[in-house]
Amino acid sequence: MGNVNQKPQPNSQSDQELEDQESSSSTFTCEICIEPVSLPKFKNSNRCVHPFCTDCMIKYIQVKLEDNVADIKCPALTCDHSVEPISCRAKIAHQLFDKWCDVLCESAVLGLDRVYCPYRECSALVVNECGGGGSLSRCVCPNCKKAFCFRCKVPWHAGYRCEESGETRDQNDIAFGVLSERKQWMRCPMCRHCVELVKGCAIVRCRCGIEFCYKCGKKVDHHWCNCRRSSTICMWIFHLCIVILVIWPFFLLFTAITRRNQNK
Repeated sequence: MGNVNQKPQPNSQSDQELEDQESSSSTFTCEICIEPVSLPKFKNSNRCVHPFCTDCMIKYIQVKLEDNVADIKCPALTCDHSVEPISCRAKIAHQLFDKWCDVLCESAVLGLDRVYCPYRECSALVVNECGGGGSLSRCVCPNCKKAFCFRCKVPWHAGYRCEESGETRDQNDIAFGVLSERKQWMRCPMCRHCVELVKGCAIVRCRCGIEFCYKCGKKVDHHWCNCRRSSTICMWIFHLCIVILVIWPFFLLFTAITRRNQNK
């Protein structure tokens, strides 16, 4: 029986179809711009992978950051994952990544009392971590080391109240304010002129005729102030406690001797 030459069967797919399949597998259609794009797809770390091109995702992130959105969600309709900033760091511009970090920091301190440093060359974010709310005034920027007012958000107005910080002043006014703060001069509550107390009573009379307490700066109607009264009462209580502690052992000794004599 002789050999029978078998005719090769035709392939189910032609070479052209295989080439078209290989070409089609190297591209995908972006669901944002609806354009065929070459692989790879945008990968959101190990959270999710969707048919989005890198260019569209960069524009999507940029638009969200312009709206100060810190938690950027995946644009897929059925996905609840957030876009991971670290996985996007190599794909986006350095300035865009820095802005993303700034927005994340601002959202982290959203519920805290915060201001920006008023000096233009700094503008660092300063957070009030000590509490106190409206009582906080003078503070030092941790970045540029310059003093500013936390309450009215301007460079420190030495020697002046926050209500007066918006007034126009020259260099002499600023220098005088710094000097009065260093010397701890007190301002009259009526005319706001500085008064220096060298020695003597804490109740002083300004040249405008108003008497005020040099310790607390409040106007008084008599030669006495409640701040002095409270401190005087505390001092009297302290002295009384010392006297009791000194006399108490002698009182116990006297009581013991009296009881002994009565028992005899």
